[in-house]
Amino acid sequence: MKAYRAALLYFKPEADPRQCVVYEPDGLLVVGPNASGTQVVLALGPYDALQADYARLPVQHWPGRIIAPGFVDLHSHYPQTNVIASPADGLLPWLEDYTFPEENRFSATEYCAQAAQFFVAEMLRNGVTTALTFATSHPASVNALFVEAQAQHLRWMTGLCLMDRHAPSSLLNQPSMPGRVDATEQSLIDSEELLQRWHGVDRLGYAITPRFAPTSTDAQLRGAGELAARYPDVWIQSHVAENKDEIAWARALFPASSSYLATYADFGLLRQRSVYAHCIHFDDADRALMRDSGAAAAVCPTSNLFLASGFFDYAGADRVGFKYGLANDVGGGTSFSPFHTMLAAYYVGREGRGKTGLSLSPQQLWWQHTAGAAQALGLEGVVGNLLPGCEADFVLLNPQATPLLARRTAQAATLDELLFSMIVLGDDRLVERTVISQAV
Repeated sequence: MKAYRAALLYFKPEADPRQCVVYEPDGLLVVGPNASGTQVVLALGPYDALQADYARLPVQHWPGRIIAPGFVDLHSHYPQTNVIASPADGLLPWLEDYTFPEENRFSATEYCAQAAQFFVAEMLRNGVTTALTFATSHPASVNALFVEAQAQHLRWMTGLCLMDRHAPSSLLNQPSMPGRVDATEQSLIDSEELLQRWHGVDRLGYAITPRFAPTSTDAQLRGAGELAARYPDVWIQSHVAENKDEIAWARALFPASSSYLATYADFGLLRQRSVYAHCIHFDDADRALMRDSGAAAAVCPTSNLFLASGFFDYAGADRVGFKYGLANDVGGGTSFSPFHTMLAAYYVGREGRGKTGLSLSPQQLWWQHTAGAAQALGLEGVVGNLLPGCEADFVLLNPQATPLLARRTAQAATLDELLFSMIVLGDDRLVERTVISQAV
């Protein structure tokens, strides 16, 4: 068992996200192994109330610091780390000019390994402890990310990118034995082999991963849906309704579906534990389909602003009622920092052209990147919070990390002011330490 003393920030269960944060200025967090040996939260609360119960336990004291849940990121692309901050006229040119050439490099096992090491280290440096992440169409890229996530004891989900048409030929899924098994069938065989190798190992999970509907044939999407039916506890991830050109393309390719989103439902790819990035250009029928299926949206505000894709409609999502959480979407996204992502989400929420503008509360912004994102993944009560039983992943925040941040947080008169000052002024310097739950 271990005990830590600092200010504590966590979330009330089943509370309104706008007013869900519990802040204990002088708290005690006690962690220890559960029945399976994983380090989980055993107790937390005011230091004065708990110290007698754990008097014999050495306490690591971090005065002036805040212990908060590790951040949960719903959508990123580890092969796109090198294309972050690349200029482009929009999503499709950005893919053609930067993303696809970079992803070609992931045919080399050594390149995958060093890219995975850098990506995971950067996520951890910024306080992200759980993530749903894209790899490439190369099995080596999936193995490399799982190897690194396992070495760091992380809760991480990824999978083989399914893409059998409408992309550079070198990036399409490839048959291992040309002439005997076609590329589409091979991609499904490879996916199932990777799933069986990695899903449920330590804290890892497999995600069935069509890149997006236009780059998969009917046969590949159908096979992915059949794979999902055989393995109901794995994740599904893809993209939908990011920009209008993409939507028009998808509608032309799948005219029998009632909408772009419905295409995924028609192939059995919309359910609990399915996470779709962007979900910008939705109507209420799409929102209801998300709600009724149990699928969740990965809101990617920095990439949506960077690529001028549009603005996620928070009011529409809440009115109809479907799950969502935040994501950095590196490399279309412009930062690994959850604080930059939360600030961009605030900007997106405020935008009122074509949708209802609203001011997201600091507590809701923080919830979207922790407990809310965990809920979207079907991991509520497992990660994204510090309640007893949650895995003991947390970040140690230093509200005095920069002169301006120290000046502003010292003046915070309310919890919302404290949280918002860290959201607006914070970056990787605010994260002093990232602590990962480890089996003992």
